[in-house]
Amino acid sequence: MRDLDLTTLRLFAAVCETQNMARAGEQENIVASAISKRLAQLEETVGATLLERRRRGVIPTAAGEIVLAHARAMLAAADRVARDMADYGSGIRGQVRLLATVSSMAEYLPDDIAAFLQMPEHRDVGVSIEEGLSTEIVRSLREGSAPLGICWDAADLEGFDTRPYRSDHLAAVVQVSHPLADAESCGFEETLEFDHIGMPAQTAVQTMLVRHAAILNRQIVYRAVVSTFDAALRCVRANLGIAILPAEIARPIASALNVRVIPLRNHWARRRFAICFREFSLLSPAAQLLVAHLETAAAAEELPVVMSESRAAKAEGKVKRRPRS
Repeated sequence: MRDLDLTTLRLFAAVCETQNMARAGEQENIVASAISKRLAQLEETVGATLLERRRRGVIPTAAGEIVLAHARAMLAAADRVARDMADYGSGIRGQVRLLATVSSMAEYLPDDIAAFLQMPEHRDVGVSIEEGLSTEIVRSLREGSAPLGICWDAADLEGFDTRPYRSDHLAAVVQVSHPLADAESCGFEETLEFDHIGMPAQTAVQTMLVRHAAILNRQIVYRAVVSTFDAALRCVRANLGIAILPAEIARPIASALNVRVIPLRNHWARRRFAICFREFSLLSPAAQLLVAHLETAAAAEELPVVMSESRAAKAEGKVKRRPRS
């Protein structure tokens, strides 16, 4: 097989996205006949028909879908090379693109990134962060459009290299007059007796809550469904219902909003996040530095968690003390 050239792959991707050679030509500033000729050469090179002509345009065949996925990955890699070289020319010496879940962005990640950038040895490194759902992050990593992601470790991370990041704990957030407000902790099943404030159905937390309610042969009754943590907390303050949110997000502003944060006792309520990428050796030096920094931040979190669990066990009389000699 002859070498695949990036210009042809870029034109092929544009045709697949627009489903029309003329529109792709306008987008790429090239005549449709030239695109047609290049795509015919591409089909000859790979030995398969890549496009199916239809009355309203063209769509990729099964073979075309495979080539399209590889083309996107190759084009993304080429774009990263161009960006990285531009960064060297401007003196930045490394730009890292990071995709992260809304939860990690609302909790620890901004502070961890800020601490990384404030280190003198990282003064020539830049980091850009984009929010996304865990499923979106995984898809972007598989397609090669992003090198690095942070998502819930229960996502489909098969085939990725991963490193542990921080964790959080889901809690029932209730208004101070709510019947659960004085509880030190509660089970998720107890919250099902009351109205809930929901988040979008495609979010990882919401999917998990619906699944666990189904296991209990119960349904979650929603008074409202909102798109942000802030909106959910405001609905709780108005006593519209319970919101199941990470305690790390709700606690800092609980007193100001006049709400209570009740940790869930369920074993699945503690969530762990993962730093994920395709292969560590393929990351840029700047991205490798960032991964190492985030790993260190995660390791520092583990010690107080272990200590607090030990103290809690002693309080419950579960830790046997050694007899004095």
